[in-house]
Amino acid sequence: MGKNKYKRFQENLTFGNLIQPEFEEIFKKDHRLKGRWRTDFFRNDNPVVLELGCGRGEYTVSLGEKFRDKNFIGVDIKGARMWRGAKTATENGMSNVGFLRTRIEFIESFFAPGEVDEIWITFPDPQLKKNRVKKRLTAPAFLASYAKFLKPGGKVHLKTDCRHLHDYTNAVIEANGLVTEFADNDIYGNGSADEILSIKTTYETKFLAQGKPITYVRFLLGDRMEFVAPEFAPDDEL
Repeated sequence: MGKNKYKRFQENLTFGNLIQPEFEEIFKKDHRLKGRWRTDFFRNDNPVVLELGCGRGEYTVSLGEKFRDKNFIGVDIKGARMWRGAKTATENGMSNVGFLRTRIEFIESFFAPGEVDEIWITFPDPQLKKNRVKKRLTAPAFLASYAKFLKPGGKVHLKTDCRHLHDYTNAVIEANGLVTEFADNDIYGNGSADEILSIKTTYETKFLAQGKPITYVRFLLGDRMEFVAPEFAPDDEL
């Protein structure tokens, strides 16, 4: 482990806004904060919004700055990256921003039915290999997990530079009869990047410099609890 990474891991232990459970705390059991994020962590009754695969936490922090009447939780497994967001939120006294270090596969252990109001997925690994499709954060199995804790009418946002992931997600939406509130395959080129969508992470800045269009889709899970995979042609897989 590099010296800087070790230093960040040590500093992470001092942040009151960063939850880092041990494997034994969540494997086949519920975390102590499940159903209690508002009362025990944020100590308010405001809506809870997740950013899954938050990386450095830049979107989580920026959303927290814009919406002080909502609570934001960045979720990722990379503690050295998440350090940046946790440190910024701590230094800025942002009581409405928190971070959770865990694998998305364990997300059901942390949130109770209806506890989450919205989900953001920003620039996730698109998992383009054929044998990795199920690992995409908008794949049916993940949507089934989100449905267990997303409130009725709760929104899922996907922002990505990967057109294939964007198209795949739209195919999942169509295959399951979900409602799309808005979709755009080039938010900057088409002028739909508003104050929220124009928040730029480090990765997004790099993608834009490379000339990659940034895509976005916002959709609802409705009352579905089970989801099917779309019939994606094999030659669509990269």
